[in-house]
Amino acid sequence: MFQTFDNVNDPSHGKTRLAALRAELDRRGLQGFLVPLADEHQGEYIPASARRLLWLTGFAGSAGLAVVLKDRAAIFVDGRYTLQVREQVDLEVIEPHHLVEEPPHGWLKTVVGKGDRIGFDPWLMTAAEVERFETALAAVGAELVATEGNPVDAVWADQPPPPQGRVSLFPESLAGTSAEAKLARLAEAIGKAGADAAVLTRPDSIAWAFNIRGADVPHTPEALSFAILRKAGRPSLFIDGGKLDNAVRDRLEQIAAVEPPAALAPALSALACPVLVDKASAAYEVARRIEAGGGKVVAGADPVVLPKALKNPTELAGIRAAHVRDGVAMVRFLAWIDREAPKGGLDEIAVTKKLEEFRVATGALRDISFDTIAGAGPNAAIPHYHVSTASNRKVEPDGILLVDSGAQYEDGTTDITRTMIVGTPTGEMADRFTRVLIGHIRLALARFPKGTTGAHLDILARETLWEAGLDFDHGTGHGVGHYLSVHEGPARIAKAGHVPLEPGMLLSNEPGYYKAGAWGIRIENLVIVTAPEAIDGGERPMMGFETVTLAPIDRRLIRPDLMAPRERAWLDAYHAEVRDKLLSLIDDDADRAWLVAATAPLSA
Repeated sequence: MFQTFDNVNDPSHGKTRLAALRAELDRRGLQGFLVPLADEHQGEYIPASARRLLWLTGFAGSAGLAVVLKDRAAIFVDGRYTLQVREQVDLEVIEPHHLVEEPPHGWLKTVVGKGDRIGFDPWLMTAAEVERFETALAAVGAELVATEGNPVDAVWADQPPPPQGRVSLFPESLAGTSAEAKLARLAEAIGKAGADAAVLTRPDSIAWAFNIRGADVPHTPEALSFAILRKAGRPSLFIDGGKLDNAVRDRLEQIAAVEPPAALAPALSALACPVLVDKASAAYEVARRIEAGGGKVVAGADPVVLPKALKNPTELAGIRAAHVRDGVAMVRFLAWIDREAPKGGLDEIAVTKKLEEFRVATGALRDISFDTIAGAGPNAAIPHYHVSTASNRKVEPDGILLVDSGAQYEDGTTDITRTMIVGTPTGEMADRFTRVLIGHIRLALARFPKGTTGAHLDILARETLWEAGLDFDHGTGHGVGHYLSVHEGPARIAKAGHVPLEPGMLLSNEPGYYKAGAWGIRIENLVIVTAPEAIDGGERPMMGFETVTLAPIDRRLIRPDLMAPRERAWLDAYHAEVRDKLLSLIDDDADRAWLVAATAPLSA
């Protein structure tokens, strides 16, 4: 299994671990400390050695921050985790807060006193985050203090060691472009940004730029490392040599100076020139060392993020092939669910294991792209639910089962959510499902001009829910990497998605609805932004979306009377495409018959 079901969090430790941390803070003369869910690279998936927030609080989500003061502690999470956090932390000693509605820097400003010194690890927070906290604390006469070493590490007796995953070369036949060509393109972009060098702190950016992949963090094939790129001259790659075999080292030394991680700090201090730094993703310590050494920080976007998001024709071909392969696994899985769930013997762990089994059977699975979310009944109402032996629920008759999952194949990364009914849905379930489906379809059908952002399109996925007084608290879509992170920037479809969409971007389309304590619904496909095309009678070419995910959507949960003719037509056409592309690739007669029935026209 690529995931485990151990109950990794234990709220009962919160009281004693907070006490130990407070003693360490008192020794350092600090009245508080910030504990983000982050490592030095600010990635979404972090190694066990950096999961300080989980160790301290018990919260096992993928985003959050704790503020520990002398007499109180708070944890801040976004809308995906408002239910989960209350189940995973000791509410007697830790107060949950909404990260967006009550930002931690704003809250902290109201509870600290004049002269208080609040510590933070300068390698675990970005310059942009630090600036927000500094401004808030200065307004009340308090101070934000960078610590030498992390106080949590000082009291974490059994902290795991840093990861040592092996690095592999990513073939140009799949990347579509050589590392030399990518680095030359990036060097030109650095010059255009008014800099002589750029610091890369995101491992997925480094993986793309150097055509490598790694195995340091769960489900994302990246190697924890840093790089300095130059407008002129060889780049430097800072990576643990123990991760490199001779062939990988020889190849990397052809294109870069390969140095140990310990060489990064002095190298930053030696950059006495304009240096491009992404303050939204680079650790605060990066900018601090450059400026202390006499360099000038040029604030700007990581130069890799946009070109990485614009998949080239080779990458797009791999992505389409990966989704056909994954579609076969999904059809086998969905057919199995329909046969087995009514018997009453399934639970969330069994569902998760079986889905991974079908993906392994493709012969091409390298990993899953994130821990599968298999939520039955009330657990489906937790958007980023993680099943464990403690939370595992039976799949009940006449109940909803939501499965959000993805795969890492070497030619592409997948991410798909399907919501299924086991038995007969209630009228409310069908109404909500159909409204979510309508939003999904309206977004899939969107045509839009150059310069359109995800924020412009987000309403398409929500309008039908809004009409009924409903909404969902997560973004409608995120970028997806090419055999890299399942969540990548810079574009997204969300209320705050302000980066223009461009052809070649791969994004998710995943509206949902969640009835707390009862059930949840989400329908997710991945889509590619298409090149602008003329429209008959139109005056401007328009972009659109190509849906690449291939799996039936549960027709039993749909109320066709709520749907417009073009929406019903889209669904019928989508199901016909799923059937046409997958049927010949499925060997089992029962699975083939299931696929034919599941993709029948809506009126049938």
